[in-house]
Amino acid sequence: MTLATETQNRRLILRLHGNLMTDTDGAPVIQAAENALQQHITQCIVDISGLQYINSSGIGVLITLLTKFRNRGGDVYLMNPSESVRKLLVITKLNSIFTTVRNESEVPLQ
Repeated sequence: MTLATETQNRRLILRLHGNLMTDTDGAPVIQAAENALQQHITQCIVDISGLQYINSSGIGVLITLLTKFRNRGGDVYLMNPSESVRKLLVITKLNSIFTTVRNESEVPLQ
């Protein structure tokens, strides 16, 4: 998996490509979130349009992100999930916990 990070408008944007399947894949994602939270950034947009596959470990990474940001009064938004990832979110009922957006402009500014 590859990860690209950027900060815009006091938001962390994580762009994931490939497969999110192991703790090794997730470690840089969690580290980027922790770095952003130390800088008082409390919104995270995770562009998952490039994720081809995600398993239970990958779901765990997303839940960890959500917990970290919500514990600081923020939130995590999933952007452009593929059809297979969208189905997984529905099956696991995580679609009721995560907010899904099509683009960054749909995320309200804090």
